[in-house]
This record gives sequence, C-alpha cells and structure tokens, in this order.
Amino acid sequence: METLDWLAKNPRYTKRFAHQVGKQCREMTNTAVAEMMCLEEWTVKDLDKRYMEELIKKHPVPTPRVIGIDELSIRKGHTYRIIVSDIERGRPIWIGGEGRKEEDLDRFFQGLGVNKSKRIELAVMDMWKPFRNSVESNIPKINILYDKFHILRHLSEAMDKVRRSEYHRVSQKDRSFIKGQRYTLLSHRANLNTKSKQALKKLLAANKRLNTAYILKEEFAQLWDYQSEAWARRFFDNWKEQLKWQRLKPFEKFATMIEKHWDGIASYFLPDNKVKLGFVEGLNNKVRVIQRRAYGFHDEEYLKLKILTAFLPK
Repeated sequence: METLDWLAKNPRYTKRFAHQVGKQCREMTNTAVAEMMCLEEWTVKDLDKRYMEELIKKHPVPTPRVIGIDELSIRKGHTYRIIVSDIERGRPIWIGGEGRKEEDLDRFFQGLGVNKSKRIELAVMDMWKPFRNSVESNIPKINILYDKFHILRHLSEAMDKVRRSEYHRVSQKDRSFIKGQRYTLLSHRANLNTKSKQALKKLLAANKRLNTAYILKEEFAQLWDYQSEAWARRFFDNWKEQLKWQRLKPFEKFATMIEKHWDGIASYFLPDNKVKLGFVEGLNNKVRVIQRRAYGFHDEEYLKLKILTAFLPK
C-alpha cells in the first residue's frame, strides 16, 4: 500500500474530510453532523477526536502566569475532575485528577514541571481549602485570588436560605408573595423584565426581612468596584455593620466566611492582579453547553478534548 500525505491514518477518508467533520462538530451535535454527512455517529466521533487531537498538537500548553482552578462535575453522584485554565490567554489547559482533593491538583503541577510552575504568579480559585493547600505547597510565594463569582454564589445561597426561612415563618396569606420568586430574588434587578420587577416590588414591600436581605445582596457586589484594598475593607466593614439586629443568620455566616478569607479577596486590589475574573464563569457556562449538547458524554477523554479545544481557533 502506498503512503499518501493527504490521506488520514484510516485510508477510507482524507484529512481534509476529517477536518471538515471536526469543524462541524464544534457547532453542531454529532447526531446532526452524522445526518448531514451521511455517516454513522461512531464515525463522526472518531473523526472529531482526530481533529481535536491535531488541534491540541498545534496549540501546545503555554507557560501560564495566571491560572484559574475550578471543579468539573462530569456525571451525577459527585464525580468531579479539576479544570485548570490559562486566564490571560483565555483557554483551559488541563483537566484531570480523580476528585477535587489536594493530591488531584498536585498532578497538574507535576505534569507542568517545577520550572514552569515557578513562573505562575497568581491563582484564581474558589475557597476550597485543598486547592489552596496544593497551590501553596507547589508554589510557596504565589498570590491567591478568590473568584468573585464563586463568592457571589455563596451570597446567593445565603439569600435563598433567608427566603426559605421566611416562607416557613410567615402566614399562609403572606406566602403567596414569596412562592415562585426564587429566581427573582437571586437575580440582579437590572436583569429582570418588567413583570418580574413588579413581582419583586410587591414581595419586598410585603416582607421587611427579605427587603433588607435583598438590598444587602445587591450592595455587596460594589466591593470589586474599589481601586484600593483600604476602601474595599472600609466598605465591607460598613456592610457587615448593617447586619446587626437584622436576624439574618445566613448573611452573618457569609460575612464570617469573607472575614476568614479576606487575604484572597484583597489580592484583587494589587495592580498586577487585575485579571478577567469573568473567564472562569464563562468557561463553566460553556462546559455546561457542551455537556447538554451531548446529553452527557460517556467517554471521559472525549469530553476532555471537547473542553480543551472549545476555546482554540478552528
């Protein structure tokens, strides 16, 4: 058999055809590509896999200065993997581990190597202690920055706990204002449509404690608008002072958590640490879209390739 450069490893199709299938799979489901190309789904998956492997070879893992660390739920039952991103280049660079323990993240640094690891100056993550332990043990002098969106997620959970407690505390008549308003309370007012804004106005007028909690939730996002740590700290202390006598236990626990992890928030106000915090959240949204499009990949390696190549050029 004669070897021809323009043929793929499997001589039944050309490289150009394989790349065309791979490009289509970036925008469409495998089922739709199979129907359009008159192929079996397993063939589409195989061609897509080869396309993504070549794409990764053309874009090797760079030496990052700022990394983002997050967990990835790959199936039901609390099965997690760790995903590490190069935030400045806007791309995920590693998915691995067998959970979200300290030793799972250690694998990333072992694969990256000691010299490249030392060049990392900042790690953006949530307040999960094993992540911080791993980062600090591998790069002792690194700056830790807690992700704004993870912090606001904790605040939203506190808001939801207040909503549930109020629903059980008030009379049956007053519950009608609270029922079905979870999304309304957790959303920013600017993101609500006219109908939701009217429902929110009625709810906050009917329940003083929810009104106070909602105002505090909306105000807290201002923390990241300040240019210096001193002013940000002053804002947080004033915000925390407003919790006195309000009987908002979930908010008090949230404030205690922020106090405990303040150093990771204060890092944001250093000039070199002004990074795009929205990338990690955007990555999470894109991963969910990839998983929904495939209705859950049973092939974990295929899922990893999908995520790693999603932010690369075609």
